[in-house]
Amino acid sequence: MRSGQKTMTLFVTVILGLILVILGLSTSWPLWAWPATALLLLIIAAITHNVLSRGAEELPSAAALGPQPELFTLERPERRVTHVALPSATPDYDFSFAATVLWAELEAPEEAPVINAAGLAVNAILQRAQQLTEGQPPTRSAFVQHQLNGALGTMRMDPTGRVLAMAQDVSLSLPEQDRERLSKLSNVRKDEDVWEHERNYERSKRTYLGNDVLKDAGSAVVWWLSRNDEEVEGTVDRIGLLARLSAAANNDVVAPPFEHLVPPPPSVAEPIGTDSEQQSPTGWADDSIPYGAGTSQDAAGTDAVDAFLKWFGISPEAPERDLFVERLIKLAHAHDKPDVVDDIRRRFGPQDPDEGDDVSMPNGSSS
Repeated sequence: MRSGQKTMTLFVTVILGLILVILGLSTSWPLWAWPATALLLLIIAAITHNVLSRGAEELPSAAALGPQPELFTLERPERRVTHVALPSATPDYDFSFAATVLWAELEAPEEAPVINAAGLAVNAILQRAQQLTEGQPPTRSAFVQHQLNGALGTMRMDPTGRVLAMAQDVSLSLPEQDRERLSKLSNVRKDEDVWEHERNYERSKRTYLGNDVLKDAGSAVVWWLSRNDEEVEGTVDRIGLLARLSAAANNDVVAPPFEHLVPPPPSVAEPIGTDSEQQSPTGWADDSIPYGAGTSQDAAGTDAVDAFLKWFGISPEAPERDLFVERLIKLAHAHDKPDVVDDIRRRFGPQDPDEGDDVSMPNGSSS
């Protein structure tokens, strides 16, 4: 008898005895009733002891038995499928699907045809997987793989109603070449988006400048003054420049009220010789005409030699003409131009200076 059973028996006996004593005192039992009450109390204690002992013996036996293992374990057949192409939302970019298919064959009605349970189960799994993948972009293969694990992880009846099928160990991937292509296309699209935004920004800026800022000279001045409100005098000095800028932006001339603010264009010096004068290989107007022959004061501009002499302020009758011609000949000799020397002698007459002598220049240097 265990200590727990003794404690429980004693507790029940004491509680019941106190109840009987209280009941006897309150009702004034006769003297003969008290021995009978004590005997009843002993009988109840014995019954309690027997009940507790019987329950203690049954509990260890039940605990010793424990959970009984199943005599038969049902093993579902399975088949591994790999490298199955499933369509994605983008044409020509298919997922590569792999999974382990499990199935259970259902009871067939009478006269039902013989079936290939494995084929029906695999077909059912592929159909369920295709319904999910064909709406997903190929760049999210990892995300779609987790979705397939959840969608195919439940036993469901195939379309024929003959098998229940599910899949586990699902794998979904995209070929490496397709991933590289999609990455390049993604980068190109991003670059195009950036370029398109930049072009729209430039177009908007041109429209703003052409239709608003440079619409006329007054708008250009107001725009400049709004950006440089502390430089009023500087803005006044730039009115002519802004007027020219506004006219150029609108392919127009400067407005008359602002013409006096625009500086005149720089003068362009005309060339000394004409086209006819440049036909000579030495640059002279005509090799066959000597200097001063057949020319007049009005036709002096047509002769390059006359224009050259006029540029230096030497007239054909000037006494320093011969000295100037002599220096020209020496200069031609110094640059090894015999054709020029012959040309000068033919035009100005024979000149026989001493080529070894130095000719003093007006400034005192020797040529």
